[in-house]
Amino acid sequence: MERVLLLNATYEPLTLVSDRRAVVLVLAGRAEAVVFRPEARIFHSAKLSVEVPAIVRLSQMVRIPRWARTPPLTRRAVLRRDGGRCAYCSDLADTVDHVIPKSRGGGHEWTNVVASCKRDNLLKGDQLLSELGWSLPFKPRAPDGHLWRLRHLAEVDPLWEPYLATAS
Repeated sequence: MERVLLLNATYEPLTLVSDRRAVVLVLAGRAEAVVFRPEARIFHSAKLSVEVPAIVRLSQMVRIPRWARTPPLTRRAVLRRDGGRCAYCSDLADTVDHVIPKSRGGGHEWTNVVASCKRDNLLKGDQLLSELGWSLPFKPRAPDGHLWRLRHLAEVDPLWEPYLATAS
């Protein structure tokens, strides 16, 4: 099963859909094919053969609520936001840490969570950065933008890049 990039009517990336879903959207007239792969798969029925597109665009605009633009706060998303590096020592991160510990009133929110290596996470414990003399090289913030809706992608299809670049 191939993945197909689904664009809004304004060419804004929305999500990835299955190849079957993309073909159904095109056949139903709810979307149009924008780009095809050079060696695209073909779906066959008794009376019809349909080439699977790499990118489809919806015919009508879909409004995206503001809350849907910010991804859920997960360990994987924090590690991706911080580039897989520890916020304290820049080594490889494998866990997350609350800058202001939850035991001291810190919340579980994007502005209070950073990627961390296990060593620094254990060293910090439930202390504040000021108590340790540590500082952050950046201010944690919630990621925004359409590219974050596709955050689970390991590799981006080269055909999608022009549409994702305008969204980031």
